[in-house]
Amino acid sequence: MTILRLCVLVVVMLALAVPAQARLFDPETFALANGMQVVVIPNHRVPIVSHMVWYKVGAADEEPGKSGLAHLLEHLMFKGTPTMAPGEFSKLVARNGGRDNAFTSSDYTGYYQNVAADKLELVMRIEADRMRNLVLDEANFRTEQAVVLEERRSRVENSPAALLAEQMEAALYLNSPYHRPVIGWEKEIAALTLDDALAFYRRWYAPNNAILIVAGDVDAATVRPLAEKYYGVLDRAETPARGRTEEPPTRAARRVTLTDGRVAEPGWTRLYLAPSALSGDKELATPLEVLAEIVGGGSTSLLFRSLVVDKGLAASASASYDPTAMGPTAFRIGVTPRPGVPLDKLEALIDHDLARIAKDGPSAEDVERAKTRLIASAAYSRDSLHTGAQTFGQALAVGQSVAEVESWPDQVAAVTPQQVSRAAAKVLDARGSVTGLLLPDPKAPAGSRAPVSPLAGFKRDLH
Repeated sequence: MTILRLCVLVVVMLALAVPAQARLFDPETFALANGMQVVVIPNHRVPIVSHMVWYKVGAADEEPGKSGLAHLLEHLMFKGTPTMAPGEFSKLVARNGGRDNAFTSSDYTGYYQNVAADKLELVMRIEADRMRNLVLDEANFRTEQAVVLEERRSRVENSPAALLAEQMEAALYLNSPYHRPVIGWEKEIAALTLDDALAFYRRWYAPNNAILIVAGDVDAATVRPLAEKYYGVLDRAETPARGRTEEPPTRAARRVTLTDGRVAEPGWTRLYLAPSALSGDKELATPLEVLAEIVGGGSTSLLFRSLVVDKGLAASASASYDPTAMGPTAFRIGVTPRPGVPLDKLEALIDHDLARIAKDGPSAEDVERAKTRLIASAAYSRDSLHTGAQTFGQALAVGQSVAEVESWPDQVAAVTPQQVSRAAAKVLDARGSVTGLLLPDPKAPAGSRAPVSPLAGFKRDLH
């Protein structure tokens, strides 16, 4: 046994040996009087902190016809307050040796700064300031609206994979607001107004609708007085109740084909409508995570072994599933054929492998190997400054609890082969699927083409 394999085995054994109800990141939590939830994740390896504010609002909370508003407001949050000039926020963070950014998804919007530990009070002060004191005018609204429209052109219109992903998700979700792209449809972005942005900001941006997460070289004793000083003095707001529509029964498989001259090699993608940890058949969520690892979680996965190693017909094969959503979510599979391999031949083999696992279920050995890899990844994630903050932010913003995040390794360890079989039989049903084909245009000049990863267009967060 090599040293590397021995080290991996030790980590896995330690992860599996963690007692029931073990703590994954061991956070310290408390709430401010105005309702703001605070999570502190001590990690004293380096004198750095990641300061994050997550708002429980995203693109799925927009009114119909106003797609892109949540993401546009994310951009506008850098436009200044009565005490800070437009654009000064990021400059101040940079002058103090830090980095900042923001992101929007269907279910949440987040803002973060990574700074030296002794700069925590600075970033907390300026982030709290823009939570309730944002100043916008028509000029800076129109400027940022133009930036977002250009971003849509560069990230979506200029990316065949992103265009296909957008069309596939619009076909997958028949009734859910998730069928709208986070960045928005071009005409609806162009029609948004300053009043739309201000109303959205006043409705959703308040301490009682936000989660403060501080990870790094800190503890709750340090964070609490600062949080009370800067966030605790902010007024609550009457934020609307959030909800997600359920999907109707799906009775027909759908196919989306995009032919584009910029595509060098064809790609094959499939989305299956799936329950999340908060919607639909919730008890399938963790078994589906195990199933995704079995089907396409790496070089030992079912599809990779079958299509890449054994048959040599594909260059790559992967699967993914993220249960962290308020509404239904997707189980994704992506395969890139080797040059000259017809997509219909590849699809027939994929269907055969997926039908077999849906009918017979995976072996007990495959389930145990997948669980071991997932639990080991959780053990490694404790070393990261950002993974804990990201994990808690996503989960809490959609309505999960700290306890659910902390007990995730135990949930995975408890999954049985029978549960994975049930998840496969229920979700890997063609009637709930959308198959996407990304094809090169044979008439396009060869020099204009570039390789495209099948799942490259499916990004959870839009920065």
